[in-house]
Amino acid sequence: MTATLRLALAQHDFPVGAVAANARKVRELMGAARAGGAALVAFPELTLSGYPPEDLLLRPSFLAACQQELDALAADADGLAALVGFPHSEGEVYNAAALLREGRVAQVAHKQALPNYGVFDDQRYFRPGRASTIAVIDGVRVALLICEDVWQAEPAAAAARAGAELIVVINASPWGAAKAAEREAVLAARARETGCAIAYLNLVGGQDEVVYDGGSLLVNGDGTVAARAPAFVDALLWAEFDPATRTLHAQDWPIAADASAEAVLYAALVRGIRDYIGKNGFPGVLLGLSGGIDSALTLALAVDALGPDRVTAVMMPSRYTSQLSLDGARGQAERLGVDYHVIDVEPTVESFIHALTPAFAGKGADTTEENLQSRTRGVMLMALSNKHGRLLLATGNKSEMAVGYATLYGDMCGAYAPLKDVYKTVVYRLSRWRNESGNVRVAGAPPVPRAWTIPPAVIDRPPSAELRADQTDQDSLPPYDELDAILERFIEGEQSQAEIVAAGFAADTVHRVVRLVLANEFKRRQSAPGPRVTTRAFGRERRYPITSGWR
Repeated sequence: MTATLRLALAQHDFPVGAVAANARKVRELMGAARAGGAALVAFPELTLSGYPPEDLLLRPSFLAACQQELDALAADADGLAALVGFPHSEGEVYNAAALLREGRVAQVAHKQALPNYGVFDDQRYFRPGRASTIAVIDGVRVALLICEDVWQAEPAAAAARAGAELIVVINASPWGAAKAAEREAVLAARARETGCAIAYLNLVGGQDEVVYDGGSLLVNGDGTVAARAPAFVDALLWAEFDPATRTLHAQDWPIAADASAEAVLYAALVRGIRDYIGKNGFPGVLLGLSGGIDSALTLALAVDALGPDRVTAVMMPSRYTSQLSLDGARGQAERLGVDYHVIDVEPTVESFIHALTPAFAGKGADTTEENLQSRTRGVMLMALSNKHGRLLLATGNKSEMAVGYATLYGDMCGAYAPLKDVYKTVVYRLSRWRNESGNVRVAGAPPVPRAWTIPPAVIDRPPSAELRADQTDQDSLPPYDELDAILERFIEGEQSQAEIVAAGFAADTVHRVVRLVLANEFKRRQSAPGPRVTTRAFGRERRYPITSGWR
């Protein structure tokens, strides 16, 4: 028996559906782990298929391709053991992890606890495993668990009863603001309950509306955290396990330069944009730059994710656009070095109004004319997207989407919405943090010092859609501090209106906000996807009926 067990944890991105490419990456990382003397290298949940593969799992050809690549990888597993996630089809389909060693599939572990909440839908596709799997590697009894297995007490307890000393758990655990603390609490509890040390490996990368942060962990047998990997960093993480003391020791793990809540959330949004654009093969993005804070933050995120050469910003002024907006948009575009255009929408809006005037006879001006401005901009942006092949980013935030303060086929146009799950108050926080951080983080390039990234005047101004004279958002909505507090209680907290009023909010305001949320589900169903960063994101996580009598 060796004094310690040397591990390598592949905190990397394995995109959904890229079966052959994922297998090539596994083979490459297996080689690096072997060269570094690892006895065991672990890969994230459903490594070969990517997570979540959703209804790809219903295609026999997809399952067969995953099995074919797994068998080929097994032939290369010589000189170390490799734990590789894959969908295991044997009449029924299991979320599985294969232990490859000595040129073969030596053992297969099946996920026992199948989550069916939030963004998870495992019970639609998989059957549960019935037992924990123990492998002996360099004399150490290692339990092989998968994601939710460690969030429930029994799979780890069963592994301990079977004599496990170390639990290796592979994961595809989405990021959320409170997730790191939750993981640590759960892993500490499992370690204390079982006396086993835990090596927790997590996927990293963006997949449609979900962002995985990595954030892998080493937890000792007494429940203390031995090491934390940074969020949104791809890395092969090295560790040593001492079976005598049931402790884990990290070796040269990367350290986050800024681990603040704002820094990690910003990194999540950047990774979401980068992976959505990259994995879908778009050469770049474009967005409407209005001179407001939402589009300004979206532009900063896009540049940090893709670099300025892949970003186009378009200012589309009307008669109501202020000089502050014009100056702020131009100043930010020039400072960040993006392709920038100004297209006056006023003539087009006037032509629409002229064409519609006979049909509008007898009706006064209202939000119809305001929405025509927004929809004109949407048409122009979509035309530019088509012509240049750059994906259009929608710039709306969660506060607006919650209450329907957005125009269908206008400012809601876009194929990806980076701020869709970010409340307006958090938009302000992120914008101030981005300016204070002092550097533009361009992917693959060294930081470039700048005095600011988002114009301070844009941050300080009262928010306005600028669709009529002297308009501000607070003409139609409560102040954002109050609005967001109510929305968080109603959406994330699932509190009733009575509970929110009892917490100190004005009853009339609460009833109005809730009425707006419930009445605008039809808009949200037509909105672009965006990265999930809260516990109740609109889309696959929060699914309310459009037609409902519940108020």
